[in-house]
Amino acid sequence: MRLTDEEQAMLAGEFGEPRRWAMTHQIQVGEFFDAADLVPIAQAHIMADTESLGPAGVEFLERLACHAPAQRRVRVPTITDPRGLDFASYRRLKQTEAMATIEQRTIDAFTALGVLMTNTCINYQTVLPPVRGEHLAMGDTGVVIYSNSVFGARSNFEGGPSALAAGLTGRTPRYGFHLAAQRRGTRYFVVRDSPRDLTAWGALGAIIGRRTNGYWEVPVIDGIDRAPDSDALKHFGAAMASFGSVALFHMPGITPEFATAQDAFDGPPPAADLLTRDDIDSFITEFAATGDAVDVVVFSAPQLSLMEIARIATLLDGQIICPTTTVIVSTSPEVKSAADRLGLTARIEAAGAIVTQGVCFYQSYAREMAEANGWHRLMSNSAKLVNIISGYGYRPTLSNMEHCVESAIAGRIV
Repeated sequence: MRLTDEEQAMLAGEFGEPRRWAMTHQIQVGEFFDAADLVPIAQAHIMADTESLGPAGVEFLERLACHAPAQRRVRVPTITDPRGLDFASYRRLKQTEAMATIEQRTIDAFTALGVLMTNTCINYQTVLPPVRGEHLAMGDTGVVIYSNSVFGARSNFEGGPSALAAGLTGRTPRYGFHLAAQRRGTRYFVVRDSPRDLTAWGALGAIIGRRTNGYWEVPVIDGIDRAPDSDALKHFGAAMASFGSVALFHMPGITPEFATAQDAFDGPPPAADLLTRDDIDSFITEFAATGDAVDVVVFSAPQLSLMEIARIATLLDGQIICPTTTVIVSTSPEVKSAADRLGLTARIEAAGAIVTQGVCFYQSYAREMAEANGWHRLMSNSAKLVNIISGYGYRPTLSNMEHCVESAIAGRIV
């Protein structure tokens, strides 16, 4: 790999051990992917929840944090994905003091490194949204696909160490979706019936993810009759990334890079894969369990926007959640602050729900919470969450927000 004089100095340790480690790590990643050089980035986003880090990962962060401030502090704005627990609510969810202790150690280490504890997977809705053509080093898959597709920024999926290394050096290896050639369309989908709600948008993303099923594939989606809003694109992209490891899609005339499907491909578009409302309905039906008792209803993955929080508050006004059902609503610290100020949190919690901030359900010791609370049947309006959560021992059901609320009140899936 070609290195600038400054990059060679970082590799030689002239800027301290944390940056020497970071540059060594990035060269190894870059050489694996045949990167020619490193590209300067505008910001980094670290996915490093404590369940994934474990004691060894936290100790590694603490060792980096022991160096002098000038050596250890990140060079570009560096933010965090959701954390493992919310200190205001973890006892209600039967998370342990040991979980809280390791979480605090991680926060202390990241803070010493100059990382901003934004604790969010919707930073594109709340914190420094990317701009077209901007190079980034983003960790969360939903963040990457939204940044790449909706904003036209450039990022690969960055693991926790790679994102931290990018923050420390202000660079990332130039490969994959940092290259214009990698961003051309490879698959073509035509949608006959645009989704009706956020769950349907997530289902459509999941279907395309399943059929595309590859990180280097770039689906081009045509036929959407009107531009979806930010929350719809959030659920759509997060599900596509979850079900198919997709990091970039194009929606000609809606996303910024290509005005037509013809423009998105090198040559004529391939044969179209047609998608209808029946495909979406069939996908949702895969998770049906009408009549089953529901243990926990989760609105999370991705975290909720202020508009989603407001909708839940309206649906719960004057209602009481069944005592045998737990409802968890997860959002970012910024949105939680706004929801508190606007009285939305109080309205939701008056019905018996728990509003958490800075966490995401499947990154919050989901298996341990299930065992501690006796949870089995989980219901959500997030296609991404129902895809992930069965691996933690849950039986998931997917439905729209209205049905989720109705089921929480009834204590049974309606």
